Amino acid sequence: SNITGWCHFTQSQMSFSAPDEIRARYWLPKPASIPFHVFSDPNHDGQLDFEEFVHYLQDHEKDLKLVFKSLDRKIAGQVNANDIVNSLRDLGVHISLQQAERVLQSMDKNGTMTVDWNEWKKSPTLQPAENVPEIILYWKHSTIFDVGENMMVPDEFTSEEHMTGMLWRHLVAGGGAGAISRTCTAPLDRLKVLMQVHGSHGNNMCIMSGLTQMIKEGGMRSLWRGNGINVIKIAPESALKFMAYEQIKRLMGSSQETLGITERFVAGSLAGVIAQSTIYPMEVLKTRLALRKTSQYKGISDCAKQILKGEGMTAFYKGYVPNMLGIIPYAGIDLAVYETLKNTWLQRYGRDNAYPGVFVLLACGTVSSTCGQLASYPLALVRTRMQAQAAVEGASQVSMTGLFKQIMKTEGPTGLYRGLTPNFLKVIPAVSISYVVYEHIKTTLGVQSR
Repeated sequence: SNITGWCHFTQSQMSFSAPDEIRARYWLPKPASIPFHVFSDPNHDGQLDFEEFVHYLQDHEKDLKLVFKSLDRKIAGQVNANDIVNSLRDLGVHISLQQAERVLQSMDKNGTMTVDWNEWKKSPTLQPAENVPEIILYWKHSTIFDVGENMMVPDEFTSEEHMTGMLWRHLVAGGGAGAISRTCTAPLDRLKVLMQVHGSHGNNMCIMSGLTQMIKEGGMRSLWRGNGINVIKIAPESALKFMAYEQIKRLMGSSQETLGITERFVAGSLAGVIAQSTIYPMEVLKTRLALRKTSQYKGISDCAKQILKGEGMTAFYKGYVPNMLGIIPYAGIDLAVYETLKNTWLQRYGRDNAYPGVFVLLACGTVSSTCGQLASYPLALVRTRMQAQAAVEGASQVSMTGLFKQIMKTEGPTGLYRGLTPNFLKVIPAVSISYVVYEHIKTTLGVQSR
């Protein structure tokens, strides 16, 4: 009961050194002292009395029990190596069975290679990981990057975030960030579309000549043609993708808030297919508006009316098949590369600094998005050409496989990557702008950022 002897001063900071039996009982760090700021001080008097200290110990044991229950999924009253591997995997941290067994050996007192509650709570830890859920949330919600593409795996949100309305604040912040980043990089996006459709051996359009041609034809405002519909479709696409993602998770029978990488890829890809199928006519409108000549259309509604009148309803789904096929390599590679980079960083630097800085987040998001786009780009190019066929004078209606053969025959493999340079040039500014705006909108909406 007498804790007076634990108190001492170090570098003008009050702390408490717990005896071994207390430390082991409550998982206090060894060999160390407990910084004064970790304790609850309800009356804010700068002093810790015995009652406040007891409350700290009780809260600590409660946290330990919650962690133990989250590991003991089978409610068997004990934890084995597989339980540890599976739980860490759901948090995005992958360890081998041998590594998990070594963890168990440090706690297992009777040699059964299982740990019950009594063994668990009495086992000391050198590095308490009380903020692991916060670390995972930080990674997940600090990476809503928008590069003007439509095939991103949705973020996952906890039950608490659903209840408190944080989910919608994140979605609003992500939508606002996407709208601003797309507007800022719209000239490069339109240039990419022009190079995809009009670029060939006969018309070797480059970045400077393409920008000059756009300004000469329609002035500075022409650089943003097609951007209006590109911004408008953010809201319905994000909402549809998220709702579909949540429903697919339930249909998959997952009771966990966080899916494994394979499950997340499947659910994210299917959600992307559903969302894209619904808003795909807006994709066609975006391409047509980006390619239009001055005064060709009065606006978005006039463009839609002219396409419907002249080509019929099927025109709004041209390029649908290559677009859907492109979701699989984009979502798969983007997610796999991001998870790999994240896990590598956590394994190397997570012990010293659990929270990645802005540069780490931007680097992981940029590299993973770039790899995903590189893999799916030929399908995106074919999709754009199919969407634009009726808008290009003298162009015949060619199927997806026919376009692939035609491009390979007349332009070679490099023809499948026309417009790739402006597409890559916009990735870093788009990701950076998206991140900065996202963080500012989150702060305005009251979403706490670390």
